[in-house]
Amino acid sequence: MVVLIPAHNEEDRIGAAIEGLYAQTWRPDLVVVVADNCTDATEETARGRGAEVFRTAGNTHKKAGALNQAIAWVLPHLADHDLVLVQDADTVLEPDFVETATGTFNRKVGAVGGVFYGEQGGGLLGLLQRMEFHRYAWEIERNGGKASVLTGTGTMFRARVLREIRAARRAGRIGGGDSYYSLASLTEDDEITKAVKTLGYRTMSPAECAVTTEVMTTLPKLWHQRMRWQRGALENLRDYGWTRVTARYFLQQFMMGFGALSFAVYLAFMALTLTTYGWPGLSPFWTAIGLIFLAEKVVSVRRAGPRAVVVAVLMVPEMLYDLFQHAVYFVSLWGLFRRSEEKWVAT
Repeated sequence: MVVLIPAHNEEDRIGAAIEGLYAQTWRPDLVVVVADNCTDATEETARGRGAEVFRTAGNTHKKAGALNQAIAWVLPHLADHDLVLVQDADTVLEPDFVETATGTFNRKVGAVGGVFYGEQGGGLLGLLQRMEFHRYAWEIERNGGKASVLTGTGTMFRARVLREIRAARRAGRIGGGDSYYSLASLTEDDEITKAVKTLGYRTMSPAECAVTTEVMTTLPKLWHQRMRWQRGALENLRDYGWTRVTARYFLQQFMMGFGALSFAVYLAFMALTLTTYGWPGLSPFWTAIGLIFLAEKVVSVRRAGPRAVVVAVLMVPEMLYDLFQHAVYFVSLWGLFRRSEEKWVAT
């Protein structure tokens, strides 16, 4: 098992990521930090923690380009059944991650992704992101551990599957260039999920494959991150088109847009009603519906702690957070229609 950690100026975080790998119940055979155009002490810190360092050469394609170089370097030394774990430098894996992921593989499972949780800090904005991540983890668990996206925070592949992805790209069966990760996608993890599924494999995210990752501490950083995620997801669907694999992703995007529009119409209607007629009173039926909605909100974040439960009960902070997410969705959709260029910039 080989671990690849792409890193660009991560001297403050790379040590914790490496230590998390050495704390695994099933330790990897080789940990490689993929140093991509680093100008700080990332390489020295990685070597000091016992990791190998692979330095990229002339890479201008960010994380995907760095990983393609590192995979091309290591893959010839691996058998088809060997494993490659790709992990972000700002992420720490829980001790059972590797052992659980390894035990999840079978002939039908091509890759196993992590279930990510947010690190502490970031004030109310950080808490709202942690609540969002807990809800996502809750949904994955309810869905039997099936992964919608192989998260870049931590995903394990069979070496054979990576070889098949490159062969399929070169044969024109899937787009994105002629290597392992797509160079044409803003969200390479979302794209490679669709690539793995297009080849006929399942993707899984067992609850025990937990990771802790960075949260955005300011609204501009969060906006940039979510714009990249959302725009990348939309562009990947545009590039793949309607297929057996992408049908459910198209439906998810449609429901996301429908939900955002419905929420906006509801808020506008309530504002008009209050300004025109005043408080309309409480309807037993809609009050019951609201309580069910609130209960679901609370139950889905109970594992995030008492502060998360309190914020869920208050509702208003999450409503504002939802409006932020809806704005990201519509701005991304508008940019896609206008074909404006959305650039990936490290934050």
